[in-house]
Amino acid sequence: MEQSESSAALADRPGARLQQVWLPVSATALVAVVTSALVLPSAWASASLVTVLAVFVAFLVTESVKLDLEVRRQTFTVTPIELVVVIGLLEVGGLWTALARGAAVLVVLLRQHYASLKTVFNVALAVLEVAITVAVLQLFPASDADSPLTWAALVVAITVADVISAVIVGVIITLTDGRLDRRFWIGALVPQFVVGPLSVAAGVSAVLLARANPWAWLLVLPVLAAMVAVFRLSASALRERRTVQQVYEFARQVEQIRPDTDGPLQIVQAVKELLNADKVALWLPPYLDEPPRLVVAGDGGVSWYDGPADPEDVLRQRVLRPGSSEPVLVAAGRATPAEAAALARRGAEEVLGAPVATAAGEPGYLEVCDRRSDVVSFAGSDRSALDSMLTHVNAAIRQQQLLTQIRYDADHDRLTGLPNRQRLAAEIDQLLGADPVGARAGLVLAALDNHTEIVDTLGHAAADELLLVTAGLLREHAPPDALVARMEGEQFAVLLPGLSLPATDRAARRLREATSTRARVAGLDLEVTLTVGVAAAPVHGTDSGTLMQRADVALLAAASESGGVASYHQVLDQQSLRRLQLGTELEQAMADGHISVVFQPIIDARTSDMVSVETLVRWAHPRFGAIPPDDFIHLAEQIGRIGPLTDHVLDLALARCRRWLDQDIALSVAVNLSARCLAEPDLVERVQRALRRHGVPGELLILELTEGSVVDDSVRSSNVLTDLHALGLRLSMDDFGTGYSSLSQLRQLPIDEVKIDKSFVLGMSTSQGESFIARSIIELAHNLGLRVVAEGVEDELTRKLLTEMGCDKLQGFLVSRPLADEVLEKWILARTGVRSAAPGAQHRRLFVRA
Repeated sequence: MEQSESSAALADRPGARLQQVWLPVSATALVAVVTSALVLPSAWASASLVTVLAVFVAFLVTESVKLDLEVRRQTFTVTPIELVVVIGLLEVGGLWTALARGAAVLVVLLRQHYASLKTVFNVALAVLEVAITVAVLQLFPASDADSPLTWAALVVAITVADVISAVIVGVIITLTDGRLDRRFWIGALVPQFVVGPLSVAAGVSAVLLARANPWAWLLVLPVLAAMVAVFRLSASALRERRTVQQVYEFARQVEQIRPDTDGPLQIVQAVKELLNADKVALWLPPYLDEPPRLVVAGDGGVSWYDGPADPEDVLRQRVLRPGSSEPVLVAAGRATPAEAAALARRGAEEVLGAPVATAAGEPGYLEVCDRRSDVVSFAGSDRSALDSMLTHVNAAIRQQQLLTQIRYDADHDRLTGLPNRQRLAAEIDQLLGADPVGARAGLVLAALDNHTEIVDTLGHAAADELLLVTAGLLREHAPPDALVARMEGEQFAVLLPGLSLPATDRAARRLREATSTRARVAGLDLEVTLTVGVAAAPVHGTDSGTLMQRADVALLAAASESGGVASYHQVLDQQSLRRLQLGTELEQAMADGHISVVFQPIIDARTSDMVSVETLVRWAHPRFGAIPPDDFIHLAEQIGRIGPLTDHVLDLALARCRRWLDQDIALSVAVNLSARCLAEPDLVERVQRALRRHGVPGELLILELTEGSVVDDSVRSSNVLTDLHALGLRLSMDDFGTGYSSLSQLRQLPIDEVKIDKSFVLGMSTSQGESFIARSIIELAHNLGLRVVAEGVEDELTRKLLTEMGCDKLQGFLVSRPLADEVLEKWILARTGVRSAAPGAQHRRLFVRA
């Protein structure tokens, strides 16, 4: 019961591949004509018109009951046609059988709108099968239908015809789609040796019964109809089993997708092969740092076509409408005008589409365009198969996206979502490796200045919020082609492809200026300022490790420069090594007494009484000599050792104060307090313990604070200044006038005095503007109940002007330079006198003699 049909390249809808098969098709038709002309005339037999028509109708019925087996672009069709051929040969002869079968095939193919070349081929093949059967029969001696010899001849003839038909189909497929494997030939040829004998047995039995008793057809026809029905049910069961096998095979292929391969591409290729589709497309929404993606599998290396990636596409919208979860089939014959236009843009007759679940939250879209064979269209079983496949597709996509998430997490910062150091290094190496000779790139390393203070004062949540703000500012103001990354802690990096060192330096300064702002964090307005180090390739290195190391060296240098930006120079390497060594020696230097203090006297402007001394820290390094205070103080801040350094200075200052008390002299000591110290949670307790340890009353200690640290929101919102003031000590704002505060801000803070910055004092004797500023500060401070100290007093005219303005205290070279402890003792003996204790005071006072 088997007939071979080829959809060969005949199945290509545009007809382009028809040119490749016209020669074998024409040859098949020519052979059919010649064989029929030689064989069939001699097989003519007289037959009634009714019998011929009955055979024709039987051919029509059996041609309509078929099982299509697809092989790439070809379709191998199984039908119960051999049964009718046997009956036709016995009842109406070979000529009428060939004509009836050829006419039946023609009618069926025209009704199904087959291509003309395909129709010619299938009609010719049908007639040729009958002609070959007749030719083989003629090789046997003539005998009656009830002769076993006739039965044997029919078995051989039917089998030979079917085998030759299958070979012709295989040749056509090979010519159009390439060489077939062994499984095809086994599946096409072996069944013929079973189908032939069964067809002959059934057909001869029916004819013999009918000849013995014409009424036997009443019994035979239901039996034959039952056989056809059983074949039809078997074909349906086979299709369902094949669908299950397809889903199983698909699941097996999906499970074998390796993590290091392109999973979506393998998925669409598997769907294409198992549904024998012309092309399959999978659109995936953006996920993490991956853009939207369209993956296409099609013959001829097709990697894209119009439609599935368009969010306005009608077919895609229909499939992805809210609430839709099942595959949707759209065919040209039943499409709306809009759907027909969408099919036309794809060059497809039918599209099977389905939504795909993704980890991105937005559904993906999978569509299958056309069967590769035009014999078979998508049916309900294909929709069920695709629906079953979707479970595995969704699982595979989620697995692939999980792998993407793992890779993303490996090279991205979890807080900001920016690339991390590892990803930055890979990007630098890729950029420089693409053109080892001509590649240029700038690297900007930026550190958030007040990150540590925010962590210590407001906690990690507020610090993380500030980091997010900084990351947003860098993204916003960096050039479009730049890569912004987060290194670690408070550090960020910006990779600038194609820039030279001068261009990178300019870009870094613009970026620092653009990102310098105030941001609302944890309910407070906090300052966002960056310190920036610059390096560039190839002048500073041709690999990521060297470039990042040198940008880091530049960043360390920038921290000590007023501009906040530094470019790498090889001299900085020695400075960096020096800083590293100083950082490791800081603790030991304090223990060994290499870090000491000097004192600068401060006097009352009216009485010349010596009221206090400012304690200034010094480091006499045995190898490097005198280390500038700004260098090692900032270093201590960077490495988190400013607290111990402050405690060391405070101990030395209070020890000096205690010795004066032991001499019955009350002289205050002033100690500078770093802004980072104010963020330390145990600062108040440490100061209190120091006062108790040395037995110094709080009123003899003055803590000098920078203007910026005092007016910072994080400090103002805390109780640290109030708690310090509660110890009885005094708080002084140092270098007033150089920052952004106003005196009105001080009314809400427990500040006792302000120090006019020496930049205003030094120019008072020659500039009316500087004098006006100093006078304004003094008057406003007094109105707020604050005392005023002027530092930088170096001549008598300046002293006279400040005294006339009502300035409270004077400090500067006119009074004395900073003096070491033993030198200060000699200076006091030489330059001061002793007054008795003031009314209500316990200790004597010193005054500077004119």
